[in-house]
Amino acid sequence: MIDLKKFEVWFITGTQDLYGEETLKQVAAHAQKVADSLNQESKIPVHVVYKPIVKTPEEIFETLQQANVTVNCIGIITWMHTFSPAKMWIRGLNILQKPLLHLHTQFNRDIPWSTIDMDFMNLNQSAHGDREFGFMVSRMRRDRKVVVGHWQDESVISEIEIWCRAAAGWNDWQGAKFARFGDNMRYVAVTDGDKVEAELKFGFSVNTYGIGDLVEIINSSSEQSIKELLTEYEDSYHIATNTPYSSIYEAAKIEIGLRKFLVDGGFKGFSDTFEDLHGMVQLPGIAVQRLMADGYGFAGEGDWKTAALVRACKVMGAGLPGGNAFMEDYTYHFDPTNSMVLGSHMLEIDASLANGKANLEVHPLGIGGKADPARLVFNVAGGNALNASLIDMGNRFRLLVNEVTAVNIENELPNLPVARVLWKPLPDMKTGCAAWIYAGGAHHTAYSQNLSTQHLLDFANIAGLEYINIGADTKITQFRNELHWNEVYYK
Repeated sequence: MIDLKKFEVWFITGTQDLYGEETLKQVAAHAQKVADSLNQESKIPVHVVYKPIVKTPEEIFETLQQANVTVNCIGIITWMHTFSPAKMWIRGLNILQKPLLHLHTQFNRDIPWSTIDMDFMNLNQSAHGDREFGFMVSRMRRDRKVVVGHWQDESVISEIEIWCRAAAGWNDWQGAKFARFGDNMRYVAVTDGDKVEAELKFGFSVNTYGIGDLVEIINSSSEQSIKELLTEYEDSYHIATNTPYSSIYEAAKIEIGLRKFLVDGGFKGFSDTFEDLHGMVQLPGIAVQRLMADGYGFAGEGDWKTAALVRACKVMGAGLPGGNAFMEDYTYHFDPTNSMVLGSHMLEIDASLANGKANLEVHPLGIGGKADPARLVFNVAGGNALNASLIDMGNRFRLLVNEVTAVNIENELPNLPVARVLWKPLPDMKTGCAAWIYAGGAHHTAYSQNLSTQHLLDFANIAGLEYINIGADTKITQFRNELHWNEVYYK
């Protein structure tokens, strides 16, 4: 399971020696109180760690250098309580390798009208101290998150929480390994991409492993472990009495072997393809669904980019109600008064999205040429959600996000034994689909029930991704202009 509480962000407060020892003691006490308060907020999923106030270029450099090499530090929050001359920050910011959030706040919420004097002004001068720091970060062309408001405001806490989750998703990519069983689906363009450039830019690696290596591990699964997993299936899902035992047995065997391969190799996600199943009895169905539910990233047909994005979404959404899963736009309902997309895949939609207890079923699959695979069948509940696509545009990677409204499925689907979800793209079907196509969005996505566009925007900014959003206010003419402007920017 994904546990974000093992991570921390450092709270670093800037000041200088100009104001005297007594003022510096007050700065340190205020900074400690702010950091401790944020750390105690239940919404913030990581530890917020107070660091001693920094007053000199040497202290700043040493603190940021330590942040770089501290494994469980996933980012820093800076605040200029007083005026911290920003040339002091140049060396430190030059070496900083962790995400940065600039908290533009002050210790007191209100001006103490009847008692305010110059001593108070000298102590509480974030209003221009943070602007000095902000100039230097902008001058150095460094991206960061700026949050404005009093540190006890709910909106400020929510913005910090969202950024912490995005920083955790980025941290998880650093050194991550994704396994590709087989290659890309033949002749398909959007699921492929530059794996070398991705490793340079994002920090995760993608390498191919032969199906034979996986099959060898699958075939070594013990009878005892298979029986234990079959019992778990019986306890967790509805299984019809006429379900072929041999098919579920093979599915359990595949899950055990696939899980062992991923655990032993230290992988955080994987992809496979139905065009390369040599030695496997059936295409992995329930195995993939359950591994995703446990936090692994996945996408079909060799789509390593979506597998990595699904993993990042699972990390960002850890502990929140709802799920994140691999998804595909499959077919349309073009009723002019009620247009919708039916999202699904052959087998591999994560049951963390399920509206109720899933059914474990075995049915023929008219692709792949293997035995009938076992899979979990369920409907996904309605509600606000989003689809996100990571695309290789040649000279950069683009993160495309469409806000959608999922709709409860009211029709019976007796002949469609797969997981399925209905949604309405925002702002409407025609605009949402056209904008997605203009932007080059893939047919594979990460579907999220618990992340907002702000999570993915913060993540994109940390990762240096081009971010494109399709939402309630999208107009095609303006949207196409944004794409054209971005071409100039990234040229």
